[in-house]
Amino acid sequence: MDIQQLIATVKAMVADNKGLLAMDESFTTCNKRFAAAGIPQTAEARRAYREMIITAPGLSDSVSGLILYDETIRQQTKNGLSFVQAITDAGMVPGIKVDTGAIALANHPLEKITEGLDGLRTRLAEYAQMGARFAKWRAVITIGNNIPTYSCIEANAQALARYGALCQEAGLVPIIEPEVLMDGAHTLQRCSEVTEQVLRAVFNALYAQRVVLEGMVLKPNMVLPGLGCSDPVTADEVADATVACLRRAVPAAVPAIAFLSGGQSGELASARLNAINLRHRLQAPWALTFSFARAIQQPALEIWKGQEANVAAAQRAMYHRAWSNRAARLGQYSPAMEVVNRDKDIIAEEAAFKTANEVEII
Repeated sequence: MDIQQLIATVKAMVADNKGLLAMDESFTTCNKRFAAAGIPQTAEARRAYREMIITAPGLSDSVSGLILYDETIRQQTKNGLSFVQAITDAGMVPGIKVDTGAIALANHPLEKITEGLDGLRTRLAEYAQMGARFAKWRAVITIGNNIPTYSCIEANAQALARYGALCQEAGLVPIIEPEVLMDGAHTLQRCSEVTEQVLRAVFNALYAQRVVLEGMVLKPNMVLPGLGCSDPVTADEVADATVACLRRAVPAAVPAIAFLSGGQSGELASARLNAINLRHRLQAPWALTFSFARAIQQPALEIWKGQEANVAAAQRAMYHRAWSNRAARLGQYSPAMEVVNRDKDIIAEEAAFKTANEVEII
């Protein structure tokens, strides 16, 4: 294990107030989204969609790294350039999702365990050889009547820790993603309690597996009420509850926290990330950034519709969402930044924003 190399990779992943774009959907998930948008569910359509993302002009101004899927890391642009090389040439860091998905946890109704540890050492070595510099593993925790159970939390924490150790052994930075889901009617306070419990279990397991905290990234949920909760919350309330929870459970040695969007709309995820940074960025011991998937991709997917003629407009929409989240990292996002006409040229706006904040550091 080269600790300094791991630390250098983490710094590259969160440098210059940028964040991560998760484009690691399995082909099953990707096909479902294509079906909803009326796009053919073929390998070539998935390849073309991912090329559109990777080659979006200016994406690297706001995105420092891309999380790929096994299918994606093996694909190429239409000009024959590997996606990994295209990402690297654009100044971004390639990463890879390595879990194989969540399945039912035996004897624990409504709870899940993430699989993928079998053969992981071999797969990590292959991905590293292909150019990946970091990896991701997602665990899912559901809040409900009498759940989550201690057994579910501990089983997922142990899997995350074993994955993390294997990643660092292979020279890859592990993204540790314990996601407390938004499903249900739980309150903000209940989400905070469960998230803290989960994070404490995860870090206990990481310590036991000797994972170097300085060489990892945490990808947690924001502290949010369930989708079925009738109590409204403001972005400031979410920000305060989230950071208070993290302060109680996440060691200061962790260099970066990259929030998942968890099903939030792009605008709402940006507004809440903005509040987190506006209120807490200067005092937090970690970089507070983003690792969003649908919250960045969805507008572009809806515009693209599988048509080559729509690529440029879709890329502009993706650029805008990524740019909005970079602004949120600085606590400078505003709903006024949202572009009603997605075909509007926003490159000049981003250039002005970047110039105004070029002295900002993590």
